[in-house]
Amino acid sequence: MKKAARITITGAAGQISYSLIFRIASGEFLGKDQPIILQLLEITPGMNALSGVAMELSDCAFPLVKEIICTDKVDLAFQNSEYAFLVGARPRGPGMERKDLLQANAAIFSEQGKAINNSASKNIKVLVVGNPANTNALIALKNAPDINPSQFTAMTRLDHNRAQSQVADKIGSSVSSVENIIIWGNHSATQYPDLHHTMIGDKSALDIINNDWYKNELIPCVQQRGAEIIKARGASSAASAANAAINHMRDWALGTDNCVSMGVFSDGSYGVAKDIIYSFPCTCSNGSWDIIQDLTLNDFSKEKMKDSERELLEEKEAIQELLND
Repeated sequence: MKKAARITITGAAGQISYSLIFRIASGEFLGKDQPIILQLLEITPGMNALSGVAMELSDCAFPLVKEIICTDKVDLAFQNSEYAFLVGARPRGPGMERKDLLQANAAIFSEQGKAINNSASKNIKVLVVGNPANTNALIALKNAPDINPSQFTAMTRLDHNRAQSQVADKIGSSVSSVENIIIWGNHSATQYPDLHHTMIGDKSALDIINNDWYKNELIPCVQQRGAEIIKARGASSAASAANAAINHMRDWALGTDNCVSMGVFSDGSYGVAKDIIYSFPCTCSNGSWDIIQDLTLNDFSKEKMKDSERELLEEKEAIQELLND
C-alpha cells in the first residue's frame, strides 16, 4: 500500500469543490491505487455546509480516502500538503471594480501563501482556480519564499478544453483528434486561444477551419464562455472547472506528452515579461512542467499575447504592496 497523499482543497463547501472532491476521492486524480488524505478548508461561516460534504464523502465509502480533515484554520489545512487546489476566492460583488476584486482576493491568497510556506511539503504542487487566477497565484507564490515559484500554477485548462471542444464541434470530429491547442496569457477576456499550431489528424486546423470563424467567433466564444454559462444557468461553471482542475493536476503529477495550457511563472519565454503568471503551452514529465519552445508566432498572435501580458502587469501593479518583493 502506498503512503497516503495529502491533498488540500480550499473553498471546499463551494460549487466547484463539490464537483471536484468526489472525483478526487474516487481516484480520478492520482489513480485507483493511491490512498489520500483530504484536507478541506472553508471560512468559518461555511463550516456547517462543509460538515455535510464530509458526511457525504463518508457515505460514499471511498476505499482510497484514509482521512478527512475539515477546518477553518489555514495552517492546519496545508499541514504537510503535497497537492493544493486553491478554489475558494472572493467573487465580484455589486459595484466592485476589477481592482477591488484583486484587493479582496489578495488578502486571502497572501495568507494562504504564507501557510503553504510554513506548513506544506516543500515539494507541494499548487493550482489556483479561484479568480483572478493568474494574479492570485502570483500573490500566493510571492508569500511563499521558501517554495520554488514553478510549484505555483494557475488554471487555463478550462479555456484550453473549451477551445478544443469548440473546434471539434465545428468540424464534426472527436476532441481527441484536435491537438496542440494553446491558451496564452491571462484567464480573463484578454486570453488568446491560438490555433496556429493546432493539428487535426495530419492537417493544420487553419487549413480546415475558416479564418473568419476562428477570429470572430471562436476567440470571443472562449473568452466569454464563463459569462455565457452564468447567463444560461444562473451560476458559474462548476463541473467543467472541476474537470479542468483534475486534468491540469493529473497531467502535472503523472505526466503527459500532449501540449497543455498552464498558467506558470514566466521565465521570459516568447518575450513575455518575467515575474508574472502567464499561460504558455507546456508538456509535463517527472512531476515538472516545461514550456514548449521555438514556436513561430505571427504578428496577430504577438499582438494578442501582448494585450494579455499588459493586463497581467496592470493587475500586478494594483496589488504590488502585497507581493513581498
